[in-house]
Amino acid sequence: MATLRLGRGRRWLPGLLLVSPSMVAIGVFVYGLIAWNTRVAVSGSHDEVTPYGFDEGRNFADLWSDPSWPPAVRHALLFTVVFVGGALLLGAFLAFLMEKGIRAEAGFRAVYLFPMAISFIASGVVWRWLMNPAPPERAVGLNQLFDRIGLGALANDWWQNPSWGMAAMAIPAIWQMTGYVMALYLAGFRGVPDDLREAARVDGASEWQVYRYVVFPQLRPVTLSALIILGHISLKVFDLIMAIAGKQIITYVPAIATYVEVFDRHDPANGATIATYLLLAVALLVVPYLVWSVRAERDR
Repeated sequence: MATLRLGRGRRWLPGLLLVSPSMVAIGVFVYGLIAWNTRVAVSGSHDEVTPYGFDEGRNFADLWSDPSWPPAVRHALLFTVVFVGGALLLGAFLAFLMEKGIRAEAGFRAVYLFPMAISFIASGVVWRWLMNPAPPERAVGLNQLFDRIGLGALANDWWQNPSWGMAAMAIPAIWQMTGYVMALYLAGFRGVPDDLREAARVDGASEWQVYRYVVFPQLRPVTLSALIILGHISLKVFDLIMAIAGKQIITYVPAIATYVEVFDRHDPANGATIATYLLLAVALLVVPYLVWSVRAERDR
């Protein structure tokens, strides 16, 4: 019996020792900090000297009375819709072109994927210049380009537009993440067996019908994965907006609000409350995806 237990221990002990540092790090720096943030969020510590207490969760309700918070939520939703929708559509279209076969495909893939190698801060600095909101006669970037080629009517105030500024803010994010989405869809396209396509063609399906009824349904897991990844990036976007617009109310989003509450207003409780809202928003995306993944694995 002792020999049997020793043999079992030799099988699982090396694996446990291998993953234990990661488990400890995740436990402390992920779940431990989430617990600490939640503790601050439910406290009455609205300055840096008041001891932590318990306010029965009033911070979560009182935050909605802050005039800057509802616009921040609206801005985040608008940015998310434009960014996620634009990156998915453009990435899928580029992957479709690649899948049909084009010359110098490797070069095009490198060009499309290159923006991913750039940080949001660096791309934000460049796009701040490109989306200069000055009139064409004083502008640089895109407004000046439109004026030079006779399309001055397309010049606009970009991210400084009070109604659609966040939609323009999503353009740099779409540019940066489209290549990643293209790579996901391209792998999905090429993962569809040729036998299924040929069988559909033999049955008389046109090329459009092959893609509509055979190929695209096979890409639902890819679409869901891309949706989750892009969604959580958009909800917590911070560095891109800071690089382009800074802490302006026109481009105010929850991540910027967290920074302002903690470092400008010195209100850790409100900052932690906003961070908790962000965590819940991301969880609404990630948790259903994890449940779906587990069920899909069980059904195989």
